[in-house]
Amino acid sequence: MKLILVHYKKNVQMKRKITMPVVLKITSIIVLALLMSCTGREKSSAEKKESNVDADAVEQAVEWISLFDGETLDGWKRYNADEIGPLWTVEDGAIKCDGKGHGEGSPEDGGSLITLKTFGNFELELEWRISEGGNSGILYHVVEKPDYSHAYVTGPEFQVCDDPPVADDLSNLNKLAGSSYDMYAAPQTKKISPVMEWNTAKIVYMDGKVEHWLNGEKVVEFDESSEDFKERFDQSKWSTDEYPYWNTYKEGSIALQDHGAAVWYRNIRLRSL
Repeated sequence: MKLILVHYKKNVQMKRKITMPVVLKITSIIVLALLMSCTGREKSSAEKKESNVDADAVEQAVEWISLFDGETLDGWKRYNADEIGPLWTVEDGAIKCDGKGHGEGSPEDGGSLITLKTFGNFELELEWRISEGGNSGILYHVVEKPDYSHAYVTGPEFQVCDDPPVADDLSNLNKLAGSSYDMYAAPQTKKISPVMEWNTAKIVYMDGKVEHWLNGEKVVEFDESSEDFKERFDQSKWSTDEYPYWNTYKEGSIALQDHGAAVWYRNIRLRSL
């Protein structure tokens, strides 16, 4: 009996000697794993936060510039001319083209208004309104040369116009408001304000990828390198011998078109991309 008790006590002591360090070791491993897990999560969270900060910093670094001060035509000029004609004025904080039916055919009075600065990749925002039955446009990558008769000879156009109540000629849909003139039609379901009320427009150009926005909705999107663009170009007026330089420049001025109608533009701003 005594031998049994002695043997039992020795076993208990051995178990205590073995079990306690093992338990402590296992506990240490678990604690270490938890610490590493927490550290990893904190690092991941920190990296994500740093990434967001970097994105915000980039967004803030690309500053918007105002192309119109609301009072003067500083920073603008008439296309292929030294002085701005009398039809372009500032009225109630907006650039106004009186039009008077002259259009681009009589640049001695009006003609297109273009920025002195030129831009390549950009995002442009502005507001516009137009008179009843009026027609105008916002052009980009416009280049001046003595043998270029008008701004649209080189620059693609965001169409600005007072759309008819019903588009009876479906072939002309790409000549209505928001469209890329004679190339891509804005949908007939687009939101457009009544005549003489303000609309918002946005053009985004990035390495040949183009977006047109009208009143907060994207109405046109295309890629100049696509087969679709090439096919549309071949079927458009721009493919004729009359326009060999259309869309050939990837940097140029922003232009506001005089097409013979009264039209207003305001809150014009741009940022380079």
